[in-house]
Amino acid sequence: MVFLECFIMGLIAFLMTGARCEVIEVFAEAGSQAVLPCKSNTLFPTPSTIVWSKDNEGTVWRKQKSGLQYWGSNWVKKGIQRVQCPHYQFERGDYSLQINDLKENDGGVYSCRVTLGNIVSENVVRLRIIKVSVSQSFPIWGSDVSVTCDVTPWPYGASVQWMLNNNLFVSRSIISNRNTPKSTVREKATARLTGNWTCVVGFKGKEGRASAVLSVQGFIQPSTDNTKVYVAVGSAVTLPCVFSPGLTPSSPGWEKLKPGSLFKPIPGHLPLSFSQSLSSSQHSWDRSASLKEVGFEDEGRYRCSGTLQGQRLTRNMQLVVAKINSNISKKKGSVTLTCQLSDTTEVTDYEWVQVTYDVNGTQSVGSSHKGKTLSISSMSEEKRSEWTCRFYGKGGILGNITYHVPLMSGLSGQKQTNSSHNTAAVIGLSFLLVILLLILAQMYKNHQRRKKAFQYPAMETIVHNISNEREERAKRQVKK
Repeated sequence: MVFLECFIMGLIAFLMTGARCEVIEVFAEAGSQAVLPCKSNTLFPTPSTIVWSKDNEGTVWRKQKSGLQYWGSNWVKKGIQRVQCPHYQFERGDYSLQINDLKENDGGVYSCRVTLGNIVSENVVRLRIIKVSVSQSFPIWGSDVSVTCDVTPWPYGASVQWMLNNNLFVSRSIISNRNTPKSTVREKATARLTGNWTCVVGFKGKEGRASAVLSVQGFIQPSTDNTKVYVAVGSAVTLPCVFSPGLTPSSPGWEKLKPGSLFKPIPGHLPLSFSQSLSSSQHSWDRSASLKEVGFEDEGRYRCSGTLQGQRLTRNMQLVVAKINSNISKKKGSVTLTCQLSDTTEVTDYEWVQVTYDVNGTQSVGSSHKGKTLSISSMSEEKRSEWTCRFYGKGGILGNITYHVPLMSGLSGQKQTNSSHNTAAVIGLSFLLVILLLILAQMYKNHQRRKKAFQYPAMETIVHNISNEREERAKRQVKK
């Protein structure tokens, strides 16, 4: 019996060596939870003692054979323990330690000592804390900003990669190498730096990562400089100039830049319909302007500006105006429409779409044609119709402008009315001419009669005497 007990104890001692094992690498992010592994493949009754300790700091957590637990003074704050060792895992030979709310100084070498009688098993774990920090959480647009990745203790020879919004970030401004105890990205604050920055550290087959959020303040609309705004002639348009919410720029202003002043912008005159007054619905950080009725001559570059924390911020944008030129061919009886833009550098395609309306105003979409120009040879006399020119870029539709086709029935009615008026005028003139001719003919006949009568003087005397007698008789009858 004694021999059997000695054999079992020797076997356990062989399986659970007292020598230090290879150091296990564990990466964790500051502020999160870390689990330091301490496992055994040998199943045995609950050990007499379990002790977790940290190099140069003493005991972290200890469990006595009696079941009492102890925590190091550095791991208890206001009665709350940051470390624990779940008991329900002991029966599976798992004595891993959990550390909550990790601090940078929690990084270091930990050891786990498990004692069963005279047999001691020890595991060694090196905990490395990763922390990503930014020089300014909310840097102003154009200011210097840096993002730093620290690992405590630093794993010399480790690889470091930076991810921005889950995409690999590559830049010459990254300062890091395998022998430097940190990695830093230095950039000028722009919109492209906004988002979630993640530092990925690889070492001895292990990988750890930590993240931080960077939000650049300044312009949020337009998001990039020299943004193009498309508008149709005669329409209203808003030129965006929106700063980050909560910011109130001082000395805000708008300018229209003269043509040919790309590198050294020269202010020009703003259009008459330009308005930059702050409406009641706008916030102090919204300095957008508007044009009530855009003319083709209003195209060009505009600049919005404002001062934040002593720094003058500007944003340039280009107003692209579209119009439709129509050319009527009387011989062919057609109209040629041309879609014209003040700037076509971003335009890749044109499309004409016909929209018709019946007498009830119901809209229906008709045929479509590709190309910058369109020839209309026939139009409906019963329905209103319009042609819309849509222009596209690489990212999709940029804008559109519509040409309203006049009703042919109206034109026909107008022609008929004009024709009837002309016919009535001709008839009236003809009637007057006939009457005039009749009068002239009668006058001519009377003249001929008199001419024949004057050829006989005696006859003229007789006629004259008879006329005088008739007048005398008439006077006498009146006197009686």
